[in-house]
Amino acid sequence: MTDQLRPDDSVPAAPELFTWEFAADPYPAYAWLREHAPVRRTRLPSGVEAWLVTRYADARQALADQRLSKNPAHHDEPEHAKGKTGIPGERKAELMTHLLNIDPPDHTRLRRLVSKAFTPRRVAEFADRVQELTDQLIDRFAERGSADLIHEFAFPLPIYAICDLLGVPREDQDDFRDWAGMMIRHGGGPRGGVARSVKKMRGYLAELIHRKREALPAEPAPGEDLISGLIRASDHGEHLTENEAAAMAFILLFAGFETTVNLIGNGTYALLTHPEQRHRLQEALARGDDELLATGVEELLRYDGPVELATWRFATEPLTIGGQEIAPGDPVLVVLAAADRDPERFEDPDTLDLGRRDNQHLGYGHGIHYCLGAPLARLEGQTALATLLTRLPDLRLAAGPDELRWRGGLIMRGLRTLPVEFTPPAQ
Repeated sequence: MTDQLRPDDSVPAAPELFTWEFAADPYPAYAWLREHAPVRRTRLPSGVEAWLVTRYADARQALADQRLSKNPAHHDEPEHAKGKTGIPGERKAELMTHLLNIDPPDHTRLRRLVSKAFTPRRVAEFADRVQELTDQLIDRFAERGSADLIHEFAFPLPIYAICDLLGVPREDQDDFRDWAGMMIRHGGGPRGGVARSVKKMRGYLAELIHRKREALPAEPAPGEDLISGLIRASDHGEHLTENEAAAMAFILLFAGFETTVNLIGNGTYALLTHPEQRHRLQEALARGDDELLATGVEELLRYDGPVELATWRFATEPLTIGGQEIAPGDPVLVVLAAADRDPERFEDPDTLDLGRRDNQHLGYGHGIHYCLGAPLARLEGQTALATLLTRLPDLRLAAGPDELRWRGGLIMRGLRTLPVEFTPPAQ
């Protein structure tokens, strides 16, 4: 996708954005943008024009600026851009009223209702189930000596975990896996197929909410699932409509699994291509030292995180970001991947250092829209990586980096496949 600036002989030529080559390694292009055009109006592959914000300080400001609305109603879309600033199919399926598309006070009310499911205590209670799922998935391919870690591990782990958290019955979870698989492929696949999957998911969630409401006991049970908790909130004067409940369940599923797929996939790939850091972590795990695992996952989120651009924002009034004037209605995309490699904020930003301490990365956002599921994603990421490196200590890539392909979506950053080999554990 060619993106033209006014010619200036003193500035190197602008890099081409959103090509397959760019997807494989966007960081040199982002470095150019930070230096020469840190807030830049760009035509996206969809045809929509948006401002890209790439410096850390500007990104942090934009993520917390309430003049940048999450509600697409503030964008006066041209005809060619209609329906291209969100998840395909969510408008037709009446799934727009979720946390990624609303502002206070509705955002405050809905976030309060669902935040109870993601407290550190609730996530800690879920740790045993995450470990069980992790081991079960590795058991399926461990004796084979090879695997595709995306399709056989990184993808199913979070989808089954979030289904358990939501309260989706085990016998229905494979359907969710199929629908979710179509949804995360939308970057390079047919949007019509995604819309159909979203519609099926919406119909299923509406039916599940109805069934759970009919069967709900008078008092909440310990560890009650999230969908039941949303229903109770709507039944106790919190004014949560059925559409809101379905939209909330949908976005928690959508946002709560793809980020973790990419965290596990990108993180494993980074460790396998940085053997000194991988061995450093394995030695710490062998000593029973989990501190490096915790800081290491934060560094993997910074270095090559699962979310490349924060979700859409729209100016509600004139404002200035990084010296650039933004007009009302203009879309703004904060490039988290660029901000988290900003040398003005991070020392040696292109170096992977699992022990990095001063690491206030933006991988899960900032401000009131900070990722609600971040504690669960961190738990899954830490459990997945620690278990892989412990159970399969000689894990190695089964393809060269130039043979791997990255999904071509705008918001998320993740590998399509991650073929690996290893010595099967002794029987």
